[in-house]
Amino acid sequence: MRSGPSVDRRRWLFAATLRCAKASASLYGLVQNKNGLPKWSAYRELNRMPRNIEIKARITSVDALVPKVGLIADQGPFEIPQDDTYFACAAGRLKVRTFSKDDGELIYYRRSDQQAAKESFYLRSPTSSPETMRRSLSLAYGQAGRVEKHRTLFLLGRTRIHLDKVSGLGHFLELEVVLDEHEPPEAGVREANDLLARLGVEPSQLIEGAYVDLLANNAGSQTVPRGSRT
Repeated sequence: MRSGPSVDRRRWLFAATLRCAKASASLYGLVQNKNGLPKWSAYRELNRMPRNIEIKARITSVDALVPKVGLIADQGPFEIPQDDTYFACAAGRLKVRTFSKDDGELIYYRRSDQQAAKESFYLRSPTSSPETMRRSLSLAYGQAGRVEKHRTLFLLGRTRIHLDKVSGLGHFLELEVVLDEHEPPEAGVREANDLLARLGVEPSQLIEGAYVDLLANNAGSQTVPRGSRT
């Protein structure tokens, strides 16, 4: 059985597996940095995190774009329901993503909010008890928003193509170009922009921020609490 990490220090000290210990330790250092951990330590961990180039655009219809993406993709489509719960986090974003009652993951990420392609740093750790993790983090940190969506996933080389139907928002295209460890982000930005052009997505369709921000804006409430980005 897979065990997900907690951001409590005692949890990662006594984690069941090495992978969970490493993920939990990294999350602890990044999320708790505001409480006095040395900034260089969080920066060092950030540079070890996986990276991708991400870009998001509003589209008229997922169903209309699926055939066009299917012609160029290597794999897919894969249909994935997702229920994301966000938590208050001073530096970046922290959420639990639920796929089913016994399958989910804890995700921490940092990226700038801009319409253009941007670099994203992230950590993901699977859990077999997403609801328990969601409730625990809700009690510890407080919820900052929730996003329910149906994702149609395609793979093209190292790029993940997401076609999302987001409850309360509409339809979106999201690209994630996975970067090598020491690869400059410019290479991924070029790939993302080239793929947008191939799919006929115009610059005017690009959006900034996350789905949870758009939902909050629509509701007239505050955006997700977050600290400085790198």
